[in-house]
This record gives sequence, C-alpha cells and structure tokens, in this order.
Amino acid sequence: MQSNPSELPLSINLPSPLKPRDRVTVVSPSGRLRELEAFERGLAIWKSRGYRVELGNHWNACEGYLAGTDAQRHEALIQAWNDPDCQGILCARGGYGTTRLLESWNSHCPIAKSSKWIVGFSDITGLLWYLATLGISGIHGPLLTTLDREPEWSQQRLFDCIEGRPLAPLKGKGWGGGTARGILLPANLTVATYLLRTPAQPPLHGVILALEDVGEAPYRIDRMLTYWRALGAFQGIAGIALGRFSFCKGTPGHSSWTAQEVLRDRLGDLGIPIVGGLPFGHDGVNAALPVGQLAQLDGDRGILEMIYS
Repeated sequence: MQSNPSELPLSINLPSPLKPRDRVTVVSPSGRLRELEAFERGLAIWKSRGYRVELGNHWNACEGYLAGTDAQRHEALIQAWNDPDCQGILCARGGYGTTRLLESWNSHCPIAKSSKWIVGFSDITGLLWYLATLGISGIHGPLLTTLDREPEWSQQRLFDCIEGRPLAPLKGKGWGGGTARGILLPANLTVATYLLRTPAQPPLHGVILALEDVGEAPYRIDRMLTYWRALGAFQGIAGIALGRFSFCKGTPGHSSWTAQEVLRDRLGDLGIPIVGGLPFGHDGVNAALPVGQLAQLDGDRGILEMIYS
C-alpha cells in the first residue's frame, strides 16, 4: 500500500552556493509582467552583485492574466532548469499560474533532478513545494519585481542565503509551545492549501511550516485552516512560523474577527511551538527563507533560526 506523503520525512539537499559571475536566468512561470520599472530595478540589483542575468524565453509573454500560454511558461522553465550553464533561476513575479504547470508533471517530471537554486514566493509556492517533493531546494524570497523594495539587510540576507553564508535569526512574537527543530517549509497559505493531498504536496511530518498570505478575508483564512485541520494536515508538524498576512481584513462595517484572531483560534490549540509576526510575506520586508534547511523555532522567545552543522 502506498504511504501518505505527509507520513514520510522530508529530505532535501541544498544546492551549491552561487558566486558572482555565475549566470542566472529569469523566468515568468506565473502572472503576466506588469511592473516593468520595478522589474528593471530588480535586474539591476542582481547585476550589481556581479551576476550575469539572462532573460529566459517568453519572459514578457502575455496570455490573459498569465505570462504566456502554459506551453510557453513550461518551455521557458524547463529550458532554464536543464541548461548546464545556468546556475540559478529568478522568478519575475507571482500572481497566478504556477499550479497550472504542475498538471502535466504529475505523471512525468521533465526536470532534471540536479539541484539548482530558484528564487520566488507567493504563487511560486507551487513550484517550491513540487521541487521539494523531488528533494530539490529553493528560496522563498523576493521576486524581481519586489526586490528593490526590500531594505538593505533583507537584500543582503537573500544573497547570503544563495551564496552560502549563515543567516541571522528572525525575531517575531512567541505564542509559547517550547522549542522544536525541523526542516523549514515556507509557503503562501492559499497556494499551499490547494496543493494538499496532491502529488505536489511535500511530506509535512516533522517540518517547520512558515506561512504568509495577502488579500484574504479572515473568514477565508478560517476556512483554509479548518480544511487543514479536517485533513489532519497539522498532525506531525513540528512548529509553525507565521509571517505577514497583509490586507487580510473583513468587510467594512460588518462584525468580523481579525486575521490574527483567526490564526490564534485555529492554530493556538495545536500544542506545538508557534511564532507570529515574523518579517516575511507581502507588502513589507520579505526575509529570504531556504526551503529544506534545518531550522529551530522557539515559541517562547519568538525566534526562528537556521541550524548549521
């Protein structure tokens, strides 16, 4: 009998560190590119660090709200991934569309199982989680269209992460629950919810789950977390790190819980370390988080830190 993926341990090897003069390729696997000026500023930051940045195929294509057809986005991603001269992949923006690409990969994966850094967040969760099922890491971090809005320390953290330097601990607000260690698995809550019980869901047992979201009303956050509970998806999770839940407000003039009240209500009884208010997510500082690295979460002191052997 096949085991449930959530019952098996997540095992990921981090790619080799990048270094200036390496070539990185830009892909647009999700929504169409709209923020061209911010995009150009993001490119300039990578180039200023000494990287050779190449625009991948169809990087500025448009198909409705998508960055080109599924076939175009699929082709660009696979070509960049399988290019031996490309050492890293930079996602242009989020939006929506990555999970559409996963449909054709459920029965056959066209990606070479070589480790290669890929950087993105939000809708890129779909790609980060799918790669994690293959034992391939990535970075939940600023997109090219958001990088220029990051403070200097956050930009430096991204390059520290991708170039193999230790990352400073992140401080939030502890909810209690003691301390736990586990493999770090960051995600956008909405995207991750729609990956549960699909082939793109990594094993959840023993992980430290790092969640953020944007633009979701409190009742919708409640509905998603209740779905996780109904599936038993939180069983075996070592701890939960909560980032920013931006613009997650109820209807003006109507009685409502806040997003933070919903998070407390739906997560507070799990009996595991939880830290809220960490500096990652939309519309504010988005500190880079490496997928698959061993981390420690201190629910009493409110600290998330990477563990280095």
